Amino acid sequence: MADRQMARADLVTGAVLFALAVSTLYGSWTMDRLEIRHINPVSAPGVTPGLLSLALLVASLLLIAQSLRAGGASVWPLISRDAANPGGLWRLATAVVLCLVYPLVLVGRMPFALATALFVFAFIAVFEWEELGEGSSRLRLLAVATIIAVLAGAAVSYVFGHIFLVRLP
Repeated sequence: MADRQMARADLVTGAVLFALAVSTLYGSWTMDRLEIRHINPVSAPGVTPGLLSLALLVASLLLIAQSLRAGGASVWPLISRDAANPGGLWRLATAVVLCLVYPLVLVGRMPFALATALFVFAFIAVFEWEELGEGSSRLRLLAVATIIAVLAGAAVSYVFGHIFLVRLP
């Protein structure tokens, strides 16, 4: 029975990844092509996300096909009350909230590098906090999370803004 529930979970995951791939493909297709700067169409900012979304689209279709072959469409409910892991569901809900706060609240209201750094810091701090004991290990976690967040915010902003020539909010 666990294999069939996993097949059902793969079906749902494949459908979500398919929707994400289609929306990303649309977004990359509608990105600025920078014709005004006489940039080669192959080096336009939407090419890399478009290729990645095509790869994700193919992978999601393969996952859906594998799930259907394993009987994923016939298992309901996806997670029984007995099989639900409250800790796992909390982590999933927290990740979803953080991933929604980043684009809907942070990006556009502050510099992109700062928004990205805050997102990375929050993600590390929230998901590593409970794993550590009290005191100095948590302080060390906050210090490491701050360093990683600052570096990630600067690196993402630089790479997308200056190398890929993507207009950042």
